[in-house]
Amino acid sequence: MGTDGASSSGESAVDQLMDWAIVLGERARRRSAPNPWVGCVLVRDGMIVGEGASEAPGGPHAETAALAAAGDRARGATAVVTLEPCVHQGRTGPCAEALVDAGVERVVVALEDPDSRVSGRGFARLAEAGIEVVTEVGADEVARSLAPYLHHRRTGRSACLAKIATSVDGRAAAADGSSKWITGPGARADAHELRADSQAIVVGAGTALADQPRLTVRAEVTPAPIRPPVRVLVDGRGRVPATGPLFETRDAPTMVLTSDTAAPRVVDAWIAAGAKVEVLPAAPGGVALDAVLATLGSLGVLQAMVEGGPTLLGALLGAGLVDRMIVYVAPTVLGDRALPAVSGWSPPTLADAERFELRGVSTLGADVRLEYEVSR
Repeated sequence: MGTDGASSSGESAVDQLMDWAIVLGERARRRSAPNPWVGCVLVRDGMIVGEGASEAPGGPHAETAALAAAGDRARGATAVVTLEPCVHQGRTGPCAEALVDAGVERVVVALEDPDSRVSGRGFARLAEAGIEVVTEVGADEVARSLAPYLHHRRTGRSACLAKIATSVDGRAAAADGSSKWITGPGARADAHELRADSQAIVVGAGTALADQPRLTVRAEVTPAPIRPPVRVLVDGRGRVPATGPLFETRDAPTMVLTSDTAAPRVVDAWIAAGAKVEVLPAAPGGVALDAVLATLGSLGVLQAMVEGGPTLLGALLGAGLVDRMIVYVAPTVLGDRALPAVSGWSPPTLADAERFELRGVSTLGADVRLEYEVSR
C-alpha cells in the first residue's frame, strides 16, 4: 500500500482533488448522519469524470454516486475519496467492491474508517484486487471535517459541541437573569447553522425553566437538515413541567434524559406530551453526563450541541466531555452580579484546567466568534 505521492506536481493535483472531495462531503453533512459525510472525485487522464457525496441513509454512498456519474469512464480512473471505502453489506452494497467492479486503478484516501465493520478491510479488499491505494492525503483537513463521526465511531459517544454566548467579562445573563439577546443577529444566525449541523440540541433544566427555548432550526437555514435535530432536556430531578415550546413535538422530536429520582407523575406527563424519556444513572446534581452522551450516541447522534445552561456546561467541562466549543463574545460588560457563562465547577489549580486549541476567530457584526477544539 502506497503512502507517498509520485511528485510535487502530482501531490498538488491530488491535494486539490481531495480539497474538492472535502467540499462535496461537507455539502452532504446535513443529510448523511448517522453515516459519515463523504466526498468522492473520479479523475482519468487529468479530467474529472465523476463526483459524488453521501446521500441520506439508504441512498448511494459517495463512491457509488461518483461511479454512476462516470459510467464507463471510471475504468482506469483514480478515485479520490475522503474516507476508506466500506466493505460490508448494509442498506447499500460495499463501496470497495463497487470500485473493484468498475475497474478503478488507483484509490487515494484521506483516512481509515474507524467503524469496526471497516477499519482497514476496505483498503485490504482494494489491494487484493490489484488497485493501488494511497492514504493520508489531506488527512488533517478530513479529520477536522469528520470529527464528530470519527469520535462517535471510536468512543460510542456523541461528540459534544458546547455553544456559549457571553459578555466580555464572561457573563451569560444580567443580574436580573435577562439574557435575550446578549449577541447580535449574526451570531444568532450562525448558532442556527450549528444546530443544523447537529443531530441533537441539549439543554439543562435551569435553561429550560428560565428561557422556555424552542430549540428548532430556523426555516431559512440552507441547506436545511433532512430531519430536525432532536431536542434533549437533561433533567435528573424532574423540575421541568411538560408544557411550553420544548414540548410542542410537532416542531421537532423531544427527548428527556432523567434519573430515577424524578417523580413518576412528572415522567408520565413528559411521555403524555409526546416526549421520549430515558432513565439514566443518577449523579450528584442530576444525571451521569457520560451516560447522556453514550445514550445519544447509541441513537445515531454524531454531534450533540449543548446550548446551556451554565451548570450543565460546567459539569461537562469538569468531566472532560466537551470536544469543541464555539464562544460568541458580545461587546458588553455585565459586572460581578451578572450570571456566569459557566458555573458549578472550577479546576482547583491552573495546572488542572482543561486546555483547548484555538481553531478560528471571526467577527459577526459587533460580536467575536471563537472556535476551540479540545487538545487532549
